[in-house]
Formats: sequence, structure tokens, C-alpha cells
Amino acid sequence: MMSREKAEAFGGVSMMRMLCRNRVMDYEKWWAIFSSHTTAHRDAGLELEHVWRDIDDPANVFFVFAVHDIDRARAFIDAPAAEEAGEESGVLEGEYHFVEGAAT
Repeated sequence: MMSREKAEAFGGVSMMRMLCRNRVMDYEKWWAIFSSHTTAHRDAGLELEHVWRDIDDPANVFFVFAVHDIDRARAFIDAPAAEEAGEESGVLEGEYHFVEGAAT
């Protein structure tokens, strides 16, 4: 990963990310509901980049969003609709972290 200073020196910008983990009851059900929210994610300033499943425990799903607007992203994940979608899709537990590149 390139440091922020190096990225800026090359004309780039260090993009903030939101790292997430959900433990789900049923991956296929979770994915069907999660992926149906693409427009809502985009409206919240979030752009899905990758999704992974834990090799030893496939009920653990990890995903990362590029964050274009942290205020809209926070409002989106704090909204009651986000909790309702999590319950509907079978999320048992989850966590998220806003992160940015660190010097290397």
C-alpha cells in the first residue's frame, strides 16, 4: 500500500475505506438482500470493492467499501433501516471500522 504522501506526490488521494464483518445465518440469503442495496450504498457514499468469506467459518463474511462521504455513510449505517435489513438478511453480529492508509 502506498503512503498518503506518496499517493499525493503521484497525484492520487488516499481513499478512506469501511472494513466490515458480518456473521450470517445463511450466506445466500444475506447476499441476495445485501446486493439488492447497491443503490442505497451508492447514495450513502459507499462503493463496494470486495467481499470475502472466512475459509474455516464461511458464516463470517468480510467486505470493504470505498467511502466517498463519511457523514452520509455514518448516517446510513446508523439508520433504523440498516438494522432492519441486517435482521431480515440474517446478520447475527457485525462490526465496521472506518480506516485510511497508513504510512509504510
